[in-house]
Amino acid sequence: MIELDDIPELADPIVIAAFEGWNDAGEAATALIDHLTLIWEAEPIAALDPEDYYDFQVNRPRVIVDDGRRRIHWRTTRMLLAQRTTLGRDVILIQGVEPSFRWRAFVIEIMDFAHAIGASTVITLGALMADVAHTRPIPVTATSDDEATLHRYDLEISRYEGPTGIVGVLADAAGQGGLESISCWAAVPHYAGHTPSPKATLALLTRLEEILDAPIDHLDLDDDARAWERGVNELAEGDDEVAEYVGALEEAQDTADLPEASGEAIAREFERFLRRRGESDPGSAGLAGDS
Repeated sequence: MIELDDIPELADPIVIAAFEGWNDAGEAATALIDHLTLIWEAEPIAALDPEDYYDFQVNRPRVIVDDGRRRIHWRTTRMLLAQRTTLGRDVILIQGVEPSFRWRAFVIEIMDFAHAIGASTVITLGALMADVAHTRPIPVTATSDDEATLHRYDLEISRYEGPTGIVGVLADAAGQGGLESISCWAAVPHYAGHTPSPKATLALLTRLEEILDAPIDHLDLDDDARAWERGVNELAEGDDEVAEYVGALEEAQDTADLPEASGEAIAREFERFLRRRGESDPGSAGLAGDS
């Protein structure tokens, strides 16, 4: 069990979580946790016992030198507390590795921790490889299965069916446990997804700013994203087949982004407009029914 004795009383805390492995194409999600840890000076406050959840032949411990002495660093899932944030509330960052086994017990332990500290919201971060062009904005999908949460944060409902990772399991457990559960996924170009992708990390960060309605320091992420794109450009230009493929992806994305491309997209935008108008002017709430 996670020890809570040394954790102070928190101010309206939220949980933001990401995990290495299947859920983390281009290391985009875990890099964002690293970024938030740095800018908010988050400090470790708890960790799960790695013996319970990890196969050490898959996630091997590392030998590190600490204060001139060698020691073993066991890879696991850790909780870090950020109290100096731009959000006006405390944040628990969960930084971990997708467990090898006992997923349900793993998630129960995290959810017990979230309830114990009084968290109201769990935001899970992920990244997947997709058929998208590196020269275009990185698509980020933000979803929830709860109707009130969908409308409050202007999210989408997920239609995905298929295999899932620990991010999907934790997001579901948070919703089932009565917390606001929001999941944000970045789509990383699959031909450039095997190395760190700061452009995808930046896209996740930008969406997080929108959801939390607060600025978050980008530090060097904007410059790193541009440098990453230039590097992938050079690789693509050196291979005719890759360059042709990237061109086809660009055309497909540009076509899909046209306003007339999707009636569903138009309807969704109109619904968002009505919600915003209703929130800013309660007297206008009946306009949609009068038209």
